[in-house]
Amino acid sequence: MTDQTDHAGISPGLTAIFSLACGLMVANLYYAQALIGEIAPALGLHGGVAGLVVTLTQLGYGAGLFFVVSLADRVENKRLILLLTVGACLGLVGIWTATGATGFLIFSFLTGFCSVGAQIMVPLAAHLAPERRRGQVVGNIMGGLITGIMLARPLANGLAAVAGWRAIFGLSAIGMALLALLIARTVPQRRPKPDLSYGALLRSGLSLLVRTPAIRRRTAYQATMFAAFNLFWTTVPLLLAQRFGLGQMGIALFALAGAGGALAAPIAGRLGDRGHVRAGTAGALAAAILAFLLAGWAGAAHALILLAVAAVVLDAATQMNQVLGQRVLFSIAPEARGRINSVYMTMVFLAGALGSTLATISYDRGGWTATAAVGAVLTTAVFLLFLTERRAA
Repeated sequence: MTDQTDHAGISPGLTAIFSLACGLMVANLYYAQALIGEIAPALGLHGGVAGLVVTLTQLGYGAGLFFVVSLADRVENKRLILLLTVGACLGLVGIWTATGATGFLIFSFLTGFCSVGAQIMVPLAAHLAPERRRGQVVGNIMGGLITGIMLARPLANGLAAVAGWRAIFGLSAIGMALLALLIARTVPQRRPKPDLSYGALLRSGLSLLVRTPAIRRRTAYQATMFAAFNLFWTTVPLLLAQRFGLGQMGIALFALAGAGGALAAPIAGRLGDRGHVRAGTAGALAAAILAFLLAGWAGAAHALILLAVAAVVLDAATQMNQVLGQRVLFSIAPEARGRINSVYMTMVFLAGALGSTLATISYDRGGWTATAAVGAVLTTAVFLLFLTERRAA
């Protein structure tokens, strides 16, 4: 045995708690993104530096993915998750009460850094789940995570309209405090065997990425898909405002509709458990191509409903590929799930940041048609890469 877990298995109730926790944690990354137009002027940030309101949270999350998530293979998991949840709570309190830009940005980095607790809970759930249900459990939890991502922006916009931009951070801080209490009462402990130093742990994760073809491929698939996902969601609000004349509430409702794609995560988990990883991956990648083709046509034809359909299909495809990928990754080396998830999510996150950059460039140069074309090229490229994968014996 390489580690010890206090309880065998994971109940539907505990799965729901993991799903809720992951959704609440990851939502912390997206509140400021929705409110940058109000936050930046209030803090005296103008021009190019206004983007730091969003960037510092994202940088913190990226740093946490690489430097903290690997510790799940060395440190007792429940204690680590609790520390990160409390840290996120403190960061949100700091944002809520910040009176100047410096304090806001420091606490934004802290909030992003500590919100990686979600990426420790996912491999912990994989440890708790029996092999025959691992995909289903991970899929259900990932459904909660993507719901948190998709609901964060409309919730932030709606609450800001009623109580100002600070309200969402105060509410989330309270949510993190309550979540810490819930985790302390319900989540079982897991004590990994600390057979590697911290530095060796980080090097081991990178080595696994380099040496293991399955990790490289699943990382490449999801990194490209997440870049395309961010490409779409970074520019579609601009399209909705400029071409369809939607205000903040209309854009929020569109994002809310897109959250329907989260329903694909549990389905993907069940497909993975039944051995249909390859077929599910092919379907997800092909659906993403079709989503961008439909989105490009819908934008040109002013077809709002079809654009919403494309958003749901793209979200569903991204989540299906993510869950199937993690089903594969968490079956490779049980004692190294934290390290594998760390390098995997770090690469995916960096690709997502690149997707956001491509979004602004493509939309500025060629409008929505160019952005949709870039998305179609990215998803087609990863589908062609997938076709070079040899069928498992």
